[in-house]
Amino acid sequence: MKVIGYIRVSTHGQAKDGYSLAYQEDEIKAYCQAQGYTLLCLFKDEGISGAKVDEEALEIDRTGFQEMLGYLSRHQVDYVVTLNTSRLWRSDIVKVLVHRELKKYGVDIRSIEQPQYSIYKKDPNDFLINGLMELLDQYQRLEIALKLGRGRNKKAQQGGYAGGNVAFGYTVKRGQKRLVIDETQAKTVQRVFDLREQHPSWSLSQIASQLNEEGHRTKQGKLFTKAQVKRILDRKAFYSGVYRYGEIIANGTHEAIL
Repeated sequence: MKVIGYIRVSTHGQAKDGYSLAYQEDEIKAYCQAQGYTLLCLFKDEGISGAKVDEEALEIDRTGFQEMLGYLSRHQVDYVVTLNTSRLWRSDIVKVLVHRELKKYGVDIRSIEQPQYSIYKKDPNDFLINGLMELLDQYQRLEIALKLGRGRNKKAQQGGYAGGNVAFGYTVKRGQKRLVIDETQAKTVQRVFDLREQHPSWSLSQIASQLNEEGHRTKQGKLFTKAQVKRILDRKAFYSGVYRYGEIIANGTHEAIL
């Protein structure tokens, strides 16, 4: 069997609790060796909480996941091996989209912690077991979220960084809970808005191509795509000093880039 691996860690807390990228990679390699699978490649997403969905294109906005789909379109693969299904999805809509994409290529999932899971299986017992495991996972996340929510909301109301994915252009130093400008990334952000103003008729892909030609790179050191350009443009208010956390909008304590 030819397989590929997928690993993801969304928070520093997950890394501490045994879900680090290194741990997941070791588990996948050991599992594939025990099963006699040929592990062709590993794809990863780091620092992404859950998955954002492009509602217009109905696509999952994760760089590693999209690279994995690109690989599947060019290679014959039997399974995507992952530690557990929550590495791939944490909501019903994302689950539906993952299933849809993998079925396009006739690929199934091999979950190390849920060995009976299959996107094709219709057995009622397996459906019940897997469903209960996912519900338990959701319950644990909601329980933690309720405990942390009040403190984060209060901080957000004061314009402070309340946690979550750090926007391109900023970083959070270890031991500190505030956003600090990354000078290199900030120049890229400014360039994106300059290009939009100078060339209003350009498409997102054209802006991305221009950035790549000028040597600008993403946080991961990769080329820009139209999705990443759109993400920057959509955050104009944030880059201008407005902080938003859920439904809370406040004057941010972070330094503005624009």
